Amino acid sequence: MTAAPELVTAVRSVKQFLTYVSSGPFQYAVAEALALPDAYFEAYRAGMLAKRDILAAGLTEAGFEVFKPAGTYFITTDIRPLGEKDGFAFCRALPERAGVVAIPNAVFYDDRDAGAPFVRFAFCKREEVLREAAERLRRM
Repeated sequence: MTAAPELVTAVRSVKQFLTYVSSGPFQYAVAEALALPDAYFEAYRAGMLAKRDILAAGLTEAGFEVFKPAGTYFITTDIRPLGEKDGFAFCRALPERAGVVAIPNAVFYDDRDAGAPFVRFAFCKREEVLREAAERLRRM
């Protein structure tokens, strides 16, 4: 960044506190979470795995190639089995085509062409929402 010294100092301070320290309000939440019993986290994990599996099965049934995640609440898919190649175009048209939203993975790639056929779906939703989305995608 190039700017007046006082602006550079302000930006450097913000960067320092955002990069190396969790913001203040989150520290209270983390402290509360650390006090929860292990059963809470075990149930949460089981619930997220069930949601992942619901969406993964639905996406597979709909014809997507599915890359099942182990540590996120996004499922990455390959749209080429559907005859699609452009994740941006696919994601822009998807709400109208199926009433479902996805994110083009190319936004996370330095080489956008390499990421073009991949899109991701979030499964941090209610199970009934995931089932409905899977059905809409299957009908598409």
